[in-house]
Parts: sequence; structure tokens; C-alpha cells
Amino acid sequence: MRLSQLSFSLLLLATLSVGCARRNKAIPEAKSVSTAPPAAPAPVVAPTAARDMTDIMTEELNLTAEQRQKVRAILSGVAEQANAAQKQFANNRPALLAEQKRIITTSDKELQQVLTPTQYQQLKAKQRQMQAQRQTRKAN
Repeated sequence: MRLSQLSFSLLLLATLSVGCARRNKAIPEAKSVSTAPPAAPAPVVAPTAARDMTDIMTEELNLTAEQRQKVRAILSGVAEQANAAQKQFANNRPALLAEQKRIITTSDKELQQVLTPTQYQQLKAKQRQMQAQRQTRKAN
């Protein structure tokens, strides 16, 4: 289950930052209420996500100490890039999706270089399983 959370996070980078497809309809504010400046949007990927996902992968894939360090660096980069893409392309969905796809592709290649072939196949199998589960839930 823990690796599935990692897979879910990696595969959902594209959808995490896009948000709901419904239109946000602005509700007019009462004239007597003072408005505060809007709060900054929450980061797409939490700052602790890389650490948590590395812990999950370490446990599920039996990573060595060296692999663990490299995987954490990769996942930290993914989180930073995803958050930056959300800010940069907040009003341009096609560009955001393209950037997220690039981030996922790059990180996947980096992970493939760090993991053994067996570990990488385990990761990909778990990602496929999570994708199938999401599609099943979406269909219901």
C-alpha cells in the first residue's frame, strides 16, 4: 500500500496541480464585509512528500542507502518543479499539462537509472495497478 501511495503521487503530478474541471463561479461579497488579500495557493506537492515517498520506496523496494539518497533528491526535484509549474502556468492548462508530462518523463528516466531493473519493474507494476484502480473508481 505504501508503494501505491508513491505511485499515486508520481502519476498524479499532472492532475494534482490542475484542480477541478468545473468552473469557479465567483460569489459576490457583501458590501459591508472588508476583504482580505487572497491567500497564496497551497503548494501542489507538500514539502514533506519527497521524504515520505522515499520512505515508502525504501520499504517497498528495499533501497540501499545510496539509492535512498538519490531517490530523495529526484523526488525533491519533482516536488519543486511541480510547484513551480503550477505557479508559472496557473492560467494556461495546456502548458501546465505539457510541463507536468515533461517532469514525469524526466523523473521516470532518473529513477530508472537509480533503481535496479527488478526494482524499476516493481515500481512500474505498482503504478499500473494504481492507474487501473483510479480508472475503476472514476468509471463508478
